Amino acid sequence: MNLLQSLSLDDPTVQTVTAGTALIGAVGGFVGTFAVIRRRSLEGDAVSHAALPGVAIAFCLGSRSPIGLQIGGAIAGWFALMTVNGLSRRSVLPFDAVLGGVLAVFFGIGLATMRAIQQYVPGAANHGLERYLFGQAATMRMDDLHAIAGFGLIAVITLMLLWKQVKLVSFDPAYAAVQGIPTRFIDGVLAALVVGAVVVGLQAVGVVLMSALLVAPAVAARQWTNRLGPLSLLAAGIGAISGMAGTLLSTALSDETRSVSTGPTIVLCVTSIVVASILFSPRNGLFSQIFRRKVLPT
Repeated sequence: MNLLQSLSLDDPTVQTVTAGTALIGAVGGFVGTFAVIRRRSLEGDAVSHAALPGVAIAFCLGSRSPIGLQIGGAIAGWFALMTVNGLSRRSVLPFDAVLGGVLAVFFGIGLATMRAIQQYVPGAANHGLERYLFGQAATMRMDDLHAIAGFGLIAVITLMLLWKQVKLVSFDPAYAAVQGIPTRFIDGVLAALVVGAVVVGLQAVGVVLMSALLVAPAVAARQWTNRLGPLSLLAAGIGAISGMAGTLLSTALSDETRSVSTGPTIVLCVTSIVVASILFSPRNGLFSQIFRRKVLPT
């Protein structure tokens, strides 16, 4: 069957899921730009994996609604980032080592807690906790779209109001501190936006894959422009296109006998854009660099 013919674009569920994943990709790309520029790309990875024990603990405390579980994930992700920042400032360990250690510990606690819940809590399997691990975009509703769009609007307004400060802290934090800019406050704001972006995407993409939507769109966009404003907008666009394309592709490939997961398909789409950008961008692409070396005199 032709892929285009297999798409049910008139289906309200497909429309809702497609709009939701496009919004998640746009928010992730926009917010993730500042983590990539600050060379803290793994922050999103740490937050996404650290959110898992928060979801599990919130479930153990009696929360069954998606909002309550996401709040638990947000608290755990924020605590993980604060732990990373505290340890990196007060110990001799480098930032990446602390980040990797915290990520592994939190994710291990989350997996162990999830397994214990599945085994010892009656009816736990009916609540679909595993969707927060690998994502289940088909469960998205209009309320989820409103929450994602609302957070995206908050992120845009926040960064517009703090644009000058965020720009200085992102490129030269030492100079920003000399200029009297509260760098720790700006770091906290950016960390909160990363946590929020991860939390709104947990249900659709899951903790394992959400970090890709925070990093990959910005990496692809970075190959095409060096200016922060166009970079953030282009990353948001790449994230939105990847979310939309991955959802439609997974829908087209799924039928009565097989089901293609939406989250991994979205990640494959954004990865394809990254590879194409690295190879073919006229500014930094590998092919363009090889061409310049062969054509231009040295």
